[in-house]
Amino acid sequence: MNSSSSSSSYSRRAYHAGSWYEAEKDALDATLTKFMTDAAQDENPCNNTNTPRACICPHAGFSYSGPTAAYSYLALEEALKKNQAISTIVVLHPSHHVYLQSCAVSGACTIETPLMNLTVDDALRDALLSTGKFELMDKATDEQEHSGEMQYPFIAKVLSVCPQREIKVLPIMVGSMRPDREKSYGRLIASHLGDESIFTIISSDFMHYGKRFSYTPRPSPSEASKQHINEVYEYIEYLDRKGMDLIELQRPGAFADYLRESSNTICGRHPIAVWLNALVANSENGAGDLDVRFVRYAQSSRARSENDSSVSYASAVARSATGS
Repeated sequence: MNSSSSSSSYSRRAYHAGSWYEAEKDALDATLTKFMTDAAQDENPCNNTNTPRACICPHAGFSYSGPTAAYSYLALEEALKKNQAISTIVVLHPSHHVYLQSCAVSGACTIETPLMNLTVDDALRDALLSTGKFELMDKATDEQEHSGEMQYPFIAKVLSVCPQREIKVLPIMVGSMRPDREKSYGRLIASHLGDESIFTIISSDFMHYGKRFSYTPRPSPSEASKQHINEVYEYIEYLDRKGMDLIELQRPGAFADYLRESSNTICGRHPIAVWLNALVANSENGAGDLDVRFVRYAQSSRARSENDSSVSYASAVARSATGS
């Protein structure tokens, strides 16, 4: 990592292909097609039919989170069909391997996927680096981080529906920051994320439950009685949905309080918080409001004791609150 200008120029390999998802083009395409077809058949009609502007999407191996992620990518496909101005997809993702107290942009010029290669938006990257607040990812850091990579095959799949348009991407790694720094970065990128030419993807799984994650919360007797909680997996969903409700309400301060009180192991909590702060800033500045709604929730398994493990996956779609 460094804070220099955008002098790095590498092609980011599909580092996790062959393990987290298929490395063979036709097999991967068939898998993603099935995920999105199934999601389209299951999706409930939305009261708000305005153009999607952003989505929250999980990032586990496709055999686990792919069916849930597809709900988010239906929104990207819809956005591309409705909004011809979209030219860049920003991916806000966490850092699982590098300790970072700021944000870092990808130093790649190209992002490889088995389906097609994606071009990085170097102009937007340079604009962010010029603020002096962003670091630059090196190739090793970029490739080792799976939370960004698990979005790229889905993006490539959706972009295949509009091959006549050149749409670039910009991955931004969001580090472990205090709420005040999350607010600062949210306000810093608000004008970019509020631009009609940008669609934002926020990469996050939700609760990681079990001894392997050092997180096995239990409800109090009164809480279990009041919420009719009889099983561990029911409590997992209850805690997740408390956080999801605050995300829908776009209350970053309350979301930070919830995380502090519950210690919920939402790995993309910092990208989510930065994005929420950007939404608040844009609303305050009259740059437009978004309507955020979760459209799918799932768990990798139904945990019944602290000896079990489970990871939660959720997809949310943010649409323009008014207009088309």
